[in-house]
Amino acid sequence: MIGAGVFAALGPAAAAAGSGLLIGLAAAAVVAYCNATSSARLAAVYPQSGGTYVYGRERLGDFWGYLAGWGFVVGKTASCAAMALTFGAYAAPGWRRPLAVAAVVALAAVNYRGVRKTAALTRLIVAVVLASLAAVVVAALLGGTASGDNLGSLTVGGVRGVLEAAGLLFFAFAGYARIATLGEEVVDPARTIPRAIPTALAITLAVYAAVAVAALLAAGPEALAGSTAPLATAAHAGSLDWLAPAVRVGGALAALGVLLSLVAGVSRTVFAMAADRRLPAWLDAVHPRHAVPHRAEIAVAALVAVLVLMADLRSAIGFSSFTVLAYYGITNASAWTLPAERLRPRLVAAAGGLGCAVLAFTLPPSSVVLGAVALGIGAGAWLLQGALLRSRSGTGER
Repeated sequence: MIGAGVFAALGPAAAAAGSGLLIGLAAAAVVAYCNATSSARLAAVYPQSGGTYVYGRERLGDFWGYLAGWGFVVGKTASCAAMALTFGAYAAPGWRRPLAVAAVVALAAVNYRGVRKTAALTRLIVAVVLASLAAVVVAALLGGTASGDNLGSLTVGGVRGVLEAAGLLFFAFAGYARIATLGEEVVDPARTIPRAIPTALAITLAVYAAVAVAALLAAGPEALAGSTAPLATAAHAGSLDWLAPAVRVGGALAALGVLLSLVAGVSRTVFAMAADRRLPAWLDAVHPRHAVPHRAEIAVAALVAVLVLMADLRSAIGFSSFTVLAYYGITNASAWTLPAERLRPRLVAAAGGLGCAVLAFTLPPSSVVLGAVALGIGAGAWLLQGALLRSRSGTGER
């Protein structure tokens, strides 16, 4: 979660809501908390690779599990492309797409070697990114230009603008799904996963809030909204230009860290769906030495590389947010069906489901339309597959 979201999403969020993005950040965090709580409860009961693909199937029925898996794969594949493009934009804007493709290939090779190496590299990247974000906050607050006058009105974008900003910022919180989708590769998942998800969410919220406030105080929402590298803009506004290269390095590494975990998570969901014959069966394979779903890993990396050559960063973020919010809507519906001794878990699941729906349908209209079409294609594929199976069964009976 602590990755490219804070480097990339503040700009679009500022364009939607101005300084009201701070309210949007709080709203996104509330929805993410509900989703995290529901995910943790379900992961403790079903500690398997696949996340809500498994939860929806077990609690709501095969179709809803399939639709969740489809939404996750489609949305997170778009996220992979967005993170690869973010890496290229921060590392060398003139070579953005070639560098993005190279990053996808290199990190897929790391994942191919096994999840232990993935976790080790992620820890290193996060440490460097946290140091970079700390430098941004110091530069923004101590550079001499920070002022409450730069904030402007928190209500300039209205309710819809705040909700749109929340939906865009939710993109940066959604990383906790990777903990659940790697369930079969986690030691003592029933204990580890419910502790890891809320802890990671709380740390991420604190970091994002500190960075957002510092950037707004130093540069103001208008400057952030017009920037493709908003944290570098904040560093410049703080009159500490020497920190801008460090911010670009941090943004590039942050994107690599997110991309690394995204490719791992998406490939595990593809593997789980292929094992159930909801995706091509040849994707259901585990490497005999490295114990990873290597064919799914390669297929996901290849698709992301194609999208990198075609996609636009902001549209990829909006599209991903819509489909992932649909995914978490199914997560909350699944959690609602779990036995609960107290009312609170069900209220949290209901609030999470409602929050997902509100944020999804207040995203930019193009993101809503493209996301709905993508989910419709998935539902159509399910119906077609069912019709073919019934036809073959009927032919066999005759």
